[in-house]
Amino acid sequence: MKRLLYVLPLLWLVLWPMASQAQKFGYVDSEFLMSKMPSYAQAQAELNTLSQNWQKEVEAQKKDLDKLYRTYQAEEVLLTEAMKKKRQDEILKKEQDIKAYQNKVFGYEGQMFKKRQELTKPVQDQVFEAIEKVAKKKQLAIVFDKSGDLTMLYTNPAHDYTEFVLEELGLASEDRNQPAQKGAVRTVTTPATPGGAADDAVFDDQTPASKAPATRKPPVRKGSKPE
Repeated sequence: MKRLLYVLPLLWLVLWPMASQAQKFGYVDSEFLMSKMPSYAQAQAELNTLSQNWQKEVEAQKKDLDKLYRTYQAEEVLLTEAMKKKRQDEILKKEQDIKAYQNKVFGYEGQMFKKRQELTKPVQDQVFEAIEKVAKKKQLAIVFDKSGDLTMLYTNPAHDYTEFVLEELGLASEDRNQPAQKGAVRTVTTPATPGGAADDAVFDDQTPASKAPATRKPPVRKGSKPE
């Protein structure tokens, strides 16, 4: 029995690489995908407008509270104890109303929260459906979200399926995942003497891009699509 318990972990170590190789995985950037959705941008604009309007209402209520408090301070010496108590209760009630309104609008499951769900959930569902279709087409067992809570310390572009999801959504660009154009060939005139007028290298190509060092390679876009 002890020998079996000793052999099983070794057997698992041998079989695990084979099992992991049989599983395909990939990742997408959901934030990038959402930013490409026109309906999401429209939802965000509407939410920003609502938030600004609600915030203005809160600020107006706070101004009323401040005015109420300043009036009380100015007239306090002329008030009886009963009148003071009444004014203080009014101020306290106003403070409580403002806090209640803020919580109703901006609190957890408040109006802002519910409106965000109402406007963005359909867009999120559309993106997730596209991700699911790509995962099935590419036979992916697992799809990670690069912009989620999962910390991805390194990502190989070969496993990036974001462009495939954009294609599924009909939002992919025509030049997606294409290698960059080769840069112009540049030559460098070597200065005649150190520290002379030609101290800086002079490039034949006088465009702004030609001011880069001669040894710099042309930029290369994100790697080609995974198969």
